[in-house]
Amino acid sequence: MARYTGPTHKACRRALTPLCQNKKCAVDARPYPPGEHGRGRVRESDYLIQLREKQKLRYMYGVLEKQFRRYYQNAAKAKGMTGENLLRILETRLDNVVWRSGFAATRPQARQLVNHGHFQVNGKKVDIPSYAVRGGDVITVKERSRNLTILVHAIETGDSSTPEWITVDQDSRTISIVDVPNRSQIDTPIQEQLIVELYSK
Repeated sequence: MARYTGPTHKACRRALTPLCQNKKCAVDARPYPPGEHGRGRVRESDYLIQLREKQKLRYMYGVLEKQFRRYYQNAAKAKGMTGENLLRILETRLDNVVWRSGFAATRPQARQLVNHGHFQVNGKKVDIPSYAVRGGDVITVKERSRNLTILVHAIETGDSSTPEWITVDQDSRTISIVDVPNRSQIDTPIQEQLIVELYSK
């Protein structure tokens, strides 16, 4: 399972946005890019702005460059707007759905829970974080994993609101996918058109 293992807060500072989902982030104290010349940078090129948006989206969902490029190619081939298709592909990853449902405190934590085999999709064990869920799928926590300390803590301390495209039953530890989301149902603060412009060059 390939994943980013570099310095987390450096990525946040480079994107000028707290991507780590921690309560305290270095970008709050140092809101400028890392490095010797980070503070002194004045002019930002169009390419830099587009690249930063792409990297921001990659770090948010924990996707490496090769996989992200493949997602973009699939989004470009599908019907509809490429940017919206890309966000939809990322949003319907199993680890993201687990996080959206409130069964994990962060996306990396959701990724680990899925990877360790704590979830089933339509009654079958799935331990691939990038597994793409579809409308009508039912995701359940395995019987032996329902009282995991991490999971219980996430449910008790997390935000109870969930997106319109999923329904959650916390008592039975069940997530139902009503339908794949449209752009208005995805609250990711990204300008996807900049990413399309970057890859269109």
